[in-house]
Amino acid sequence: MQIKEIRVGVSSCGLAAGAQAVVDKLKQKTDVTVLGVGCIGHCYAEPLVEVVTADTAVLYGNVSDKDKDIDAVLSLAEEKRLDVRPARSEKENLKITGIIGKFEPTDIDAYMSFGGFEGLKKALAMPASDVVTEVKDSFLRGRGGGGFPTGVKWSLLANKEADEKVLICNADEGDPGAFMDRSLMESLPYQVLEGMLIAAHATAASKIFIYCRAEYPLAIKNVKIAIETIKARGLNVINGKGLDVQVKEGAGAFVCGEETALIHSLEGKRGMPRFRPPYPTDSGYLGLPSMISNVETFANVPIIIREGAAAYAAVGTEGGRGTKLFALAGDVKYPGLVEVPMGVTLAEIIYGIGGAEPGSVKAVQTGGPSGGCIPARLFDTPVDYDSLNSLGAIMGSGGLIVIGNNRCMVETARYFLDFTHRESCGKCTFCRVGAKRMFEALERITGGEGTAKDVTFLEEMGKKVKAGSLCGLGATAPNPVLATLRYFKEEFDAHVVDRQCPAMECAALSDVAIHKENCTECGLCIKNCAVNAISDDYIVDNRICTRCNSCIEACPQNTISRIPGGSGFSSSADSKEVG
Repeated sequence: MQIKEIRVGVSSCGLAAGAQAVVDKLKQKTDVTVLGVGCIGHCYAEPLVEVVTADTAVLYGNVSDKDKDIDAVLSLAEEKRLDVRPARSEKENLKITGIIGKFEPTDIDAYMSFGGFEGLKKALAMPASDVVTEVKDSFLRGRGGGGFPTGVKWSLLANKEADEKVLICNADEGDPGAFMDRSLMESLPYQVLEGMLIAAHATAASKIFIYCRAEYPLAIKNVKIAIETIKARGLNVINGKGLDVQVKEGAGAFVCGEETALIHSLEGKRGMPRFRPPYPTDSGYLGLPSMISNVETFANVPIIIREGAAAYAAVGTEGGRGTKLFALAGDVKYPGLVEVPMGVTLAEIIYGIGGAEPGSVKAVQTGGPSGGCIPARLFDTPVDYDSLNSLGAIMGSGGLIVIGNNRCMVETARYFLDFTHRESCGKCTFCRVGAKRMFEALERITGGEGTAKDVTFLEEMGKKVKAGSLCGLGATAPNPVLATLRYFKEEFDAHVVDRQCPAMECAALSDVAIHKENCTECGLCIKNCAVNAISDDYIVDNRICTRCNSCIEACPQNTISRIPGGSGFSSSADSKEVG
């Protein structure tokens, strides 16, 4: 088969895995066109190479720049072909990301060849009010976490009489483990901008900001190139007026994902939320009527206008129309970027797409650090806004972290609250102090010093922090704790009553042991122990051991493990030897 084109994924995950070296080597060894394309989605197998022939496209994973790998790709060898997610075609519906990976992200002509800017052209031929109605009829809801109806938000701005109006794209993706917006900006910058230009026409906005966290250099680079190209082509001229489009780099504060805190940061102030009303559509950036939506929301708009609201609304459920991007991570076989119709179940994503073995998963954390842990017994829940809310979780921006049976749910709650309490801007007492006190209680519990009073305190204070906080950060910060208490109370009881961590993940409630009957005395555990906690006769001194797991990971015979115990690093603990 003759090769027509070779595509290499060069988004951030691909580049981190060495994709640029693969591009360079392919260009050295073939005269075939080699393209550096956007995120292909299979993050578990980077670097990714797709070979396009007249008849098919063959995907190769884990391709290095070594000659044997490059030769295998160029010869269409069978052994390097990627074992893609088994249920990808059945469960996924690639409407937003359907053209990702087919062209270089900053090539505007290639984007147009796949239907790019057809939505904008169609929208400009329509009265602005009809465009707003079309978005309303699509039932698109904000993909940044709030889930507010997008068409309603557009109408609020469109109905304001003002000489200047502002559109803001919230690209301050701060959830640990989330990379949906980054992937869209790196891979489809023109699609995101097209959505914003359509919104500008519909609402009569004259200024556009893209507020992007500075930790996304490739996304910022591609968006800036796309903005300059759009200006050069005159595509930013809406209703006879050239729109001012700017990128503002944020400093990485999680609270700036909240719209009023984001606006303060845009104005050069400290990112802190304010009371609402007035809402941004009444008084936003510099007091001007302003509307904020996130990257994925804007990326949906060209598809809605191009294909029609009815076609878009036909996908999904009553509680959520269209498709949703998720960053699937954690204890799954196939982590990566996935796009599914609203209404698929958690089980279909985690087992069908993620490839996790049924029975191996304890829970899934939805909505990032502000979300909640849902137990495996409820994985038949459809993924939409209302269904997840009913379980004490949220859709959020789209992070899905799968938690295996070997994880401690108390430690998981502590981990997420560690992030959110540090990210508090400090304006609200309940968020600033209440979340901190909750974190301290979790520290005591995972540290082997917790009591039943700490568990009761978490329940009571969690509800108060939710009710008393000004913005979404504080109001959702207790979610991981409250949801974990709701579904995994027995693990809290084990920590405070039995002084045991069932998963043996909490260092102060477990010890490390060498099972000497299987030990070959290879010495790797001793060499890898940074604190010299393993003696020459292969006994672990748990008074010194930091439970870093280096010895467990280094042991070729799997003879080292955590065992119930809990020296708490005290001098009274005995060393542990098994066998």
